[in-house]
Amino acid sequence: MKEGEALIEKLGTRLSGLRGRLTPDAEMDKITWFRAGGRADALYQPQDEEDLAHFLRAVPEEIPVTVVGIGSNLLVRDGGLRGFVVRLSAKGFGQAEQVSPTRIRAGAAIPDKRLAAVALEAGIGGFHFYHGIPGGLGGALRMNAGANGVETRERVVEVRAIDRKGELHVLSNKDMGYAYRKSQAPADLIFTSVLMEGYPEEREAIRAAMDAVQHHRETVQPIREKTGGSTFKNPEGSSAWKEIDLAGCRGLMIGSAQMSPMHCNFMINTGAATGYELEYLGETVRARVLETSGIKLQWEIRRIGAFRAGHTIDPFLGQLL
Repeated sequence: MKEGEALIEKLGTRLSGLRGRLTPDAEMDKITWFRAGGRADALYQPQDEEDLAHFLRAVPEEIPVTVVGIGSNLLVRDGGLRGFVVRLSAKGFGQAEQVSPTRIRAGAAIPDKRLAAVALEAGIGGFHFYHGIPGGLGGALRMNAGANGVETRERVVEVRAIDRKGELHVLSNKDMGYAYRKSQAPADLIFTSVLMEGYPEEREAIRAAMDAVQHHRETVQPIREKTGGSTFKNPEGSSAWKEIDLAGCRGLMIGSAQMSPMHCNFMINTGAATGYELEYLGETVRARVLETSGIKLQWEIRRIGAFRAGHTIDPFLGQLL
């Protein structure tokens, strides 16, 4: 019996009454945009917020629960993930609606690009930047995603979330504790929906801003490759791509993993790269930038799971730790 099947059998009747989709031994490479990584013991896609709360109450706290979004900013290691992975369903958490002349309530599983389209239709400005972010709203809430000079924190009014015990929380913008590319919201919270606010704007102006975002992406980013978007956060006073370029890492390859020649802060899977090759490439870049400029680049891509036996990778390849 495989690990996932054994886990589900072990929990037995505790999982009865769930209405979502439960998949044992889930292939995470089918989910991530990198198309790499090992298996999860089990994947659960809850039907709605109530079903998610039921699931979390049913799973003992000693069993790991890992939350993933649509897989755009995610690198799963080849050893896979123990316990359960939760991925919010598009049907239950992927909708958005206008609730006032300037406000939208959206589910955490809605793609950022779709949120921008809803705001356009409603004539609500301030959401155009989401048109250029390749991810889902839940991840944007967690990491304060931004582009084109606008950040998620500028739009958030309040966030609904479920904790590991299945309890509901409603967080204000202040409660989220936003800073550059991060929030201070407790790590065990699973965001389910958010109330966001923009401002009245003519649809023609919104469309023009979205078109400008799209043109910029198509011109400078490898958007048709298997990539996770920006690999590293911008260091204070500089840009990650400039430091990577200075360190001679534009186009650098390890196996089938490559730092894009087009935009060298984008890591791409050129063929059948493993999670190990992708992460080793990233740490090689960090080590070379550290050696060249003394800057310790910080990962923007989220890396989760276990290394495969004999294939561990030290941060910065062990330099200056």
